[in-house]
Amino acid sequence: MTGKHGGVATKIKLVTENCTFIHCSIHREALVVKRMPEPFKLVLQEIIKVVKFIKSRALQSRLFTKLCSEMGSDHIQLLLHTEVRWLSRGRMLCRLFELHSEVQLFLGETNFELKDKLTDNLWITTLAYLSDIFNRLNVLNLSLQGKSINRFSMNDKIKAFIKIIEMISNNVSNENLQSFPNLEQFVTEHELQVEADLIKNIKHNCKMLKTTFEEYFKEDYSEFFWIRNPFILDLDDIPKTLTNNEKESLIELSCDESLKIEFTKLELGVFWIKIKNEYPLLSKIALLFLLPFTTTYLCETGFSSMIEVKNKFRNKLNLEPNLRLKLSNTEPDISSLISNLQIHGSH
Repeated sequence: MTGKHGGVATKIKLVTENCTFIHCSIHREALVVKRMPEPFKLVLQEIIKVVKFIKSRALQSRLFTKLCSEMGSDHIQLLLHTEVRWLSRGRMLCRLFELHSEVQLFLGETNFELKDKLTDNLWITTLAYLSDIFNRLNVLNLSLQGKSINRFSMNDKIKAFIKIIEMISNNVSNENLQSFPNLEQFVTEHELQVEADLIKNIKHNCKMLKTTFEEYFKEDYSEFFWIRNPFILDLDDIPKTLTNNEKESLIELSCDESLKIEFTKLELGVFWIKIKNEYPLLSKIALLFLLPFTTTYLCETGFSSMIEVKNKFRNKLNLEPNLRLKLSNTEPDISSLISNLQIHGSH
């Protein structure tokens, strides 16, 4: 799809040089988190084996559910991990940490090869850290989704996350674990001292995350900052890439106080659409910049809606009308529609 010498993106660029290709930011994030220190990779593999041992066997799963019910646990099931669901790994880790006492008790009566891991404090603290860091990544993942996300907002969230990771790394050096609630809770409740190797691996992981995020997200939109807010520019801030006519239009726009008020009330894309007749040159540049999707969110939404619409109870072949209704932001006025229909005389 995205190869340099072949694939859809390359073929389209042969036809039109003005097309813009953007790698989905959520997919890039999923690639970033795959890089981690070897000890963490090993623990993660063992965690997946533990979950599969219980979850993928019907009898084991039923017995574990019964055990959790009898113990009054908040949850009665573990969650499986799948690579194609970007939130699943973090949720699986959080659920296992929440039920690690129940899992320890359950595996104690089996011959499972990894049952001793649930009694190893270092292994549990590593699990706690992984659940915390992947939960943070899930929060970032969710913040990158939505219909109003554009390249500016995506770039802001990634930059903020990189700075937060850098701050967390500095805090860990001082044994400040407040950024990892599960890890801090486990260490405090069991009166443990976090081992030096774990601190070292956490710092190394944070450094790897920071470096890899910077590697995958290199975008610099400084020359398009005028699109984000054209009313706070000075003459020295006007990009040199604009033509003289575009620069003059930008100066006129920046001094228009009535549009400045409108700008504070409207979304960025809506604002540039509204002024496209008055400032066509600037509006065209702005909309072409804002138009590309930063993620596959809208595509995934369409697939999810299709699964809901096309099921065994509604197997209609033509999905287009139903999907348009499902994906539309317009709410139908049911009362008005019903009032215009004539009730059958026999009722």
